[in-house]
Amino acid sequence: MSRPCLLLCFAFCLASSFGCVSTHAASSQNADGQWQPVVKNPEYPNRAGPVILVDAAHGNFHTIDGRFSAFAKLLRLDGYRVHSANAEVTPELLAGATVFVISNAIRGGSGAEWTAPTPAAFAPGEIEVIVDWVGSGGSLLLIADHMPFPGATADLASEFGVGFFNGFAMKSAHERELLSFARASGLLADHAITRGRSESESIETITSFTGQAFSFTPPFEQLMQMPDDWVVLLPAKAWEFDESTPMVSAKGLSQGGVVRYGSGRVAVFGEAAMFTAQTSQKDGVVRSMGLNHPSAAENTQFVLNLMHWLTGLLEN
Repeated sequence: MSRPCLLLCFAFCLASSFGCVSTHAASSQNADGQWQPVVKNPEYPNRAGPVILVDAAHGNFHTIDGRFSAFAKLLRLDGYRVHSANAEVTPELLAGATVFVISNAIRGGSGAEWTAPTPAAFAPGEIEVIVDWVGSGGSLLLIADHMPFPGATADLASEFGVGFFNGFAMKSAHERELLSFARASGLLADHAITRGRSESESIETITSFTGQAFSFTPPFEQLMQMPDDWVVLLPAKAWEFDESTPMVSAKGLSQGGVVRYGSGRVAVFGEAAMFTAQTSQKDGVVRSMGLNHPSAAENTQFVLNLMHWLTGLLEN
Protein backbone atom coordinates (compact mmCIF):
# COMPACT_ATOMS: atom_id res chain seq x y z
CA MET A 1 0.00 0.00 0.00
CA SER A 2 1.30 3.45 -0.86
CA ARG A 3 2.28 5.94 1.82
CA PRO A 4 -0.64 8.30 0.99
CA CYS A 5 -3.12 5.46 1.37
CA LEU A 6 -1.56 4.40 4.63
CA LEU A 7 -1.78 7.94 5.93
CA LEU A 8 -5.40 8.35 4.93
CA CYS A 9 -6.29 4.96 6.38
CA PHE A 10 -4.47 5.79 9.60
CA ALA A 11 -6.25 9.12 9.97
CA PHE A 12 -9.65 7.53 9.43
CA CYS A 13 -8.98 4.70 11.87
CA LEU A 14 -7.57 7.03 14.49
CA ALA A 15 -10.54 9.37 14.36
CA SER A 16 -13.01 6.49 14.37
CA SER A 17 -11.41 4.40 17.09
CA PHE A 18 -10.41 7.12 19.54
CA GLY A 19 -13.10 9.65 18.70
CA CYS A 20 -10.43 12.29 18.18
CA VAL A 21 -11.47 15.75 17.13
CA SER A 22 -12.04 16.28 13.43
CA THR A 23 -14.58 18.10 11.33
CA HIS A 24 -16.15 14.74 10.52
CA ALA A 25 -15.84 13.04 13.92
CA ALA A 26 -16.70 15.94 16.21
CA SER A 27 -20.43 15.22 16.26
CA SER A 28 -19.82 11.69 17.59
CA GLN A 29 -17.51 12.85 20.37
CA ASN A 30 -19.52 13.52 23.51
CA ALA A 31 -19.10 13.98 27.24
CA ASP A 32 -19.34 10.74 29.21
CA GLY A 33 -22.12 11.57 31.65
CA GLN A 34 -21.84 8.14 33.26
CA TRP A 35 -18.26 8.64 34.44
CA GLN A 36 -18.14 9.11 38.21
CA PRO A 37 -14.76 10.17 39.65
CA VAL A 38 -13.76 9.55 43.25
CA VAL A 39 -11.63 11.95 45.28
CA LYS A 40 -10.54 10.18 48.46
CA ASN A 41 -8.88 13.16 50.13
CA PRO A 42 -10.49 16.42 48.97
CA GLU A 43 -8.27 19.44 49.47
CA TYR A 44 -11.14 21.80 50.27
CA PRO A 45 -14.65 21.57 51.73
CA ASN A 46 -17.41 21.58 49.15
CA ARG A 47 -17.38 24.83 47.11
CA ALA A 48 -14.83 26.41 49.44
CA GLY A 49 -11.73 26.21 47.24
CA PRO A 50 -10.20 28.62 44.72
CA VAL A 51 -12.10 29.71 41.62
CA ILE A 52 -11.25 27.90 38.38
CA LEU A 53 -12.47 29.84 35.34
CA VAL A 54 -12.84 27.82 32.11
CA ASP A 55 -12.94 29.70 28.82
CA ALA A 56 -16.09 29.32 26.71
CA ALA A 57 -15.96 32.56 24.71
CA HIS A 58 -13.47 31.68 21.99
CA GLY A 59 -15.16 28.92 20.00
CA ASN A 60 -13.83 26.32 22.44
CA PHE A 61 -14.36 22.72 21.44
CA HIS A 62 -14.16 21.82 25.14
CA THR A 63 -16.33 23.66 27.66
CA ILE A 64 -17.57 22.61 31.11
CA ASP A 65 -21.13 22.60 29.76
CA GLY A 66 -20.10 20.07 27.14
CA ARG A 67 -17.13 17.82 26.47
CA PHE A 68 -15.11 19.20 29.40
CA SER A 69 -17.86 18.54 31.98
CA ALA A 70 -15.90 15.66 33.52
CA PHE A 71 -12.99 18.02 34.20
CA ALA A 72 -15.32 20.31 36.14
CA LYS A 73 -16.95 17.39 37.94
CA LEU A 74 -13.60 16.11 39.16
CA LEU A 75 -12.36 19.48 40.39
CA ARG A 76 -15.61 20.24 42.20
CA LEU A 77 -15.22 17.02 44.16
CA ASP A 78 -11.87 18.42 45.32
CA GLY A 79 -13.64 21.55 46.56
CA TYR A 80 -12.79 23.92 43.71
CA ARG A 81 -15.36 26.41 42.45
CA VAL A 82 -15.46 25.85 38.69
CA HIS A 83 -17.20 28.40 36.48
CA SER A 84 -17.55 29.08 32.77
CA ALA A 85 -16.13 32.29 31.26
CA ASN A 86 -18.42 33.51 28.50
CA ALA A 87 -16.90 36.91 27.74
CA GLU A 88 -13.77 38.36 26.22
CA VAL A 89 -10.72 38.36 28.44
CA THR A 90 -10.44 41.50 30.53
CA PRO A 91 -8.81 42.28 33.88
CA GLU A 92 -12.30 42.31 35.40
CA LEU A 93 -13.04 38.81 34.09
CA LEU A 94 -9.89 37.35 35.62
CA ALA A 95 -9.93 39.36 38.84
CA GLY A 96 -11.67 36.72 40.97
CA ALA A 97 -10.04 33.64 39.45
CA THR A 98 -7.05 31.67 40.67
CA VAL A 99 -6.71 29.55 37.50
CA PHE A 100 -7.83 30.41 33.96
CA VAL A 101 -8.28 27.33 31.76
CA ILE A 102 -8.28 27.47 27.95
CA SER A 103 -9.01 24.22 26.14
CA ASN A 104 -9.10 24.02 22.35
CA ALA A 105 -10.03 27.56 21.48
CA ILE A 106 -10.71 28.17 17.79
CA ARG A 107 -12.01 31.28 16.04
CA GLY A 108 -15.39 30.52 14.55
CA GLY A 109 -16.16 27.58 16.81
CA SER A 110 -18.10 24.81 15.10
CA GLY A 111 -18.14 26.83 11.89
CA ALA A 112 -14.37 27.21 11.67
CA GLU A 113 -12.43 25.99 8.65
CA TRP A 114 -9.83 23.47 9.84
CA THR A 115 -7.12 24.64 7.47
CA ALA A 116 -3.73 26.31 7.65
CA PRO A 117 -2.95 29.02 8.38
CA THR A 118 -5.26 29.05 11.40
CA PRO A 119 -6.38 32.50 12.60
CA ALA A 120 -5.71 33.48 16.21
CA ALA A 121 -8.53 32.80 18.65
CA PHE A 122 -7.52 35.63 21.00
CA ALA A 123 -7.13 39.30 20.17
CA PRO A 124 -3.73 40.86 20.95
CA GLY A 125 -5.30 42.87 23.77
CA GLU A 126 -6.67 39.71 25.37
CA ILE A 127 -3.25 38.06 25.21
CA GLU A 128 -1.73 41.09 26.89
CA VAL A 129 -4.30 40.87 29.68
CA ILE A 130 -3.60 37.17 30.24
CA VAL A 131 0.17 37.65 30.30
CA ASP A 132 -0.07 40.57 32.73
CA TRP A 133 -2.47 38.63 34.96
CA VAL A 134 -0.16 35.61 35.11
CA GLY A 135 2.85 37.80 35.79
CA SER A 136 0.98 39.31 38.72
CA GLY A 137 0.23 35.93 40.29
CA GLY A 138 -2.48 34.22 38.24
CA SER A 139 -2.24 30.66 36.92
CA LEU A 140 -2.97 29.61 33.34
CA LEU A 141 -3.74 26.12 32.03
CA LEU A 142 -3.44 26.27 28.23
CA ILE A 143 -4.47 23.18 26.28
CA ALA A 144 -4.26 22.97 22.48
CA ASP A 145 -4.91 19.62 20.84
CA HIS A 146 -4.01 18.69 17.25
CA MET A 147 -4.54 21.01 14.29
CA PRO A 148 -6.17 23.54 14.09
CA PHE A 149 -6.08 24.31 17.82
CA PRO A 150 -2.32 24.91 18.12
CA GLY A 151 -2.47 27.50 15.36
CA ALA A 152 -5.31 29.29 17.13
CA THR A 153 -3.35 29.82 20.36
CA ALA A 154 0.26 29.81 19.15
CA ASP A 155 0.64 33.56 19.83
CA LEU A 156 -0.41 33.10 23.45
CA ALA A 157 1.84 30.05 23.97
CA SER A 158 4.87 31.88 22.58
CA GLU A 159 4.58 34.46 25.37
CA PHE A 160 5.64 31.72 27.77
CA GLY A 161 8.46 30.24 25.69
CA VAL A 162 6.40 27.50 24.02
CA GLY A 163 6.37 26.90 20.26
CA PHE A 164 3.25 25.10 19.03
CA PHE A 165 3.28 22.91 15.92
CA ASN A 166 -0.06 23.16 14.13
CA GLY A 167 -0.24 19.47 13.30
CA PHE A 168 -0.72 15.91 14.53
CA ALA A 169 1.65 13.98 16.81
CA MET A 170 1.75 10.39 15.58
CA LYS A 171 3.79 7.23 15.96
CA SER A 172 3.81 6.74 12.20
CA ALA A 173 1.44 6.66 9.25
CA HIS A 174 0.50 3.02 9.76
CA GLU A 175 0.66 2.50 13.53
CA ARG A 176 -2.38 3.46 15.60
CA GLU A 177 -1.80 3.60 19.33
CA LEU A 178 -2.28 5.69 22.44
CA LEU A 179 0.74 7.43 23.89
CA SER A 180 1.76 6.46 27.43
CA PHE A 181 4.24 8.56 29.36
CA ALA A 182 5.89 6.48 32.07
CA ARG A 183 8.57 7.12 34.64
CA ALA A 184 10.11 3.77 33.75
CA SER A 185 10.63 4.83 30.13
CA GLY A 186 11.90 8.28 31.06
CA LEU A 187 9.03 9.99 29.24
CA LEU A 188 7.33 11.13 32.47
CA ALA A 189 9.39 13.50 34.57
CA ASP A 190 9.96 13.38 38.31
CA HIS A 191 8.31 16.59 39.50
CA ALA A 192 6.15 17.84 42.36
CA ILE A 193 3.15 17.26 40.08
CA THR A 194 4.00 13.61 39.47
CA ARG A 195 4.90 13.09 43.15
CA GLY A 196 1.72 14.61 44.56
CA ARG A 197 1.09 15.45 48.22
CA SER A 198 1.84 11.93 49.41
CA GLU A 199 3.07 8.58 48.17
CA SER A 200 -0.50 7.54 47.40
CA GLU A 201 -0.73 10.39 44.87
CA SER A 202 2.50 9.55 43.04
CA ILE A 203 2.07 9.02 39.29
CA GLU A 204 3.87 6.33 37.34
CA THR A 205 2.11 6.52 33.97
CA ILE A 206 -0.30 8.86 32.19
CA THR A 207 -1.91 8.42 28.79
CA SER A 208 -2.76 10.89 26.03
CA PHE A 209 -4.92 10.53 22.95
CA THR A 210 -3.36 11.97 19.76
CA GLY A 211 -2.76 15.74 20.02
CA GLN A 212 0.25 17.85 19.04
CA ALA A 213 3.82 18.24 20.29
CA PHE A 214 5.62 21.51 20.96
CA SER A 215 9.05 23.02 21.50
CA PHE A 216 10.00 24.99 24.58
CA THR A 217 12.76 27.09 26.09
CA PRO A 218 14.04 27.31 29.68
CA PRO A 219 12.85 27.74 32.36
CA PHE A 220 9.95 25.60 31.04
CA GLU A 221 9.88 22.25 32.86
CA GLN A 222 8.93 19.30 30.69
CA LEU A 223 6.60 16.72 32.22
CA MET A 224 5.70 14.68 29.13
CA GLN A 225 8.59 14.02 26.77
CA MET A 226 7.72 12.85 23.27
CA PRO A 227 9.32 9.58 22.11
CA ASP A 228 12.25 10.13 19.75
CA ASP A 229 10.68 8.01 17.00
CA TRP A 230 7.39 9.91 16.78
CA VAL A 231 6.67 12.68 14.26
CA VAL A 232 4.41 15.71 13.89
CA LEU A 233 2.54 15.77 10.58
CA LEU A 234 1.65 19.27 9.33
CA PRO A 235 -1.19 19.01 6.79
CA ALA A 236 -2.79 21.99 5.06
CA LYS A 237 -6.20 20.67 6.14
CA ALA A 238 -6.96 18.61 9.22
CA TRP A 239 -6.86 14.84 8.69
CA GLU A 240 -5.87 15.15 5.03
CA PHE A 241 -2.42 13.65 4.46
CA ASP A 242 -0.49 12.70 1.36
CA GLU A 243 3.11 11.97 0.43
CA SER A 244 3.92 15.68 0.30
CA THR A 245 2.62 16.46 3.81
CA PRO A 246 5.42 18.18 5.75
CA MET A 247 6.53 16.65 9.02
CA VAL A 248 9.03 17.25 11.78
CA SER A 249 10.63 14.83 14.19
CA ALA A 250 9.11 14.81 17.67
CA LYS A 251 12.54 14.20 19.18
CA GLY A 252 13.15 16.85 21.81
CA LEU A 253 9.53 17.99 21.78
CA SER A 254 7.02 17.88 24.61
CA GLN A 255 3.32 17.23 25.08
CA GLY A 256 3.05 18.78 28.52
CA GLY A 257 4.91 20.86 31.06
CA VAL A 258 4.92 23.88 33.33
CA VAL A 259 6.73 27.15 33.88
CA ARG A 260 6.75 29.93 36.43
CA TYR A 261 6.17 33.33 34.90
CA GLY A 262 6.67 36.36 37.11
CA SER A 263 4.64 35.68 40.23
CA GLY A 264 2.35 33.26 38.41
CA ARG A 265 2.32 29.74 37.02
CA VAL A 266 1.59 28.31 33.58
CA ALA A 267 0.85 24.75 32.45
CA VAL A 268 0.79 23.92 28.74
CA PHE A 269 -0.45 20.67 27.20
CA GLY A 270 -0.80 19.47 23.61
CA GLU A 271 -3.70 17.08 24.25
CA ALA A 272 -7.16 17.68 25.72
CA ALA A 273 -8.90 14.31 26.07
CA MET A 274 -6.56 13.27 28.88
CA PHE A 275 -8.22 15.94 31.09
CA THR A 276 -11.83 14.83 30.64
CA ALA A 277 -14.01 11.78 29.95
CA GLN A 278 -15.64 11.36 26.56
CA THR A 279 -17.21 8.70 24.39
CA SER A 280 -17.37 8.13 20.67
CA GLN A 281 -19.59 5.77 18.74
CA LYS A 282 -19.06 3.82 15.55
CA ASP A 283 -21.15 0.96 14.20
CA GLY A 284 -23.12 0.89 17.43
CA VAL A 285 -20.00 0.43 19.56
CA VAL A 286 -19.35 3.05 22.23
CA ARG A 287 -15.69 3.70 23.01
CA SER A 288 -14.19 5.53 25.96
CA MET A 289 -11.57 8.25 25.57
CA GLY A 290 -9.84 10.11 28.37
CA LEU A 291 -10.20 9.72 32.12
CA ASN A 292 -12.66 6.88 31.53
CA HIS A 293 -10.25 4.83 29.40
CA PRO A 294 -8.73 1.67 30.97
CA SER A 295 -5.23 2.76 29.96
CA ALA A 296 -5.59 6.12 31.73
CA ALA A 297 -6.08 4.92 35.30
CA GLU A 298 -3.67 7.48 36.76
CA ASN A 299 -4.80 10.45 34.68
CA THR A 300 -7.42 11.44 37.25
CA GLN A 301 -4.83 11.86 39.99
CA PHE A 302 -2.53 13.64 37.56
CA VAL A 303 -5.23 16.24 36.83
CA LEU A 304 -5.72 16.82 40.56
CA ASN A 305 -1.98 17.08 41.15
CA LEU A 306 -1.65 19.58 38.33
CA MET A 307 -4.40 21.77 39.75
CA HIS A 308 -2.77 21.55 43.18
CA TRP A 309 0.44 22.88 41.63
CA LEU A 310 -1.37 25.65 39.76
CA THR A 311 -3.10 26.75 42.96
CA GLY A 312 0.14 26.76 44.95
CA LEU A 313 -0.35 23.60 47.01
CA LEU A 314 2.64 21.83 45.49
CA GLU A 315 6.13 23.24 45.11
CA ASN A 316 8.84 22.04 42.75
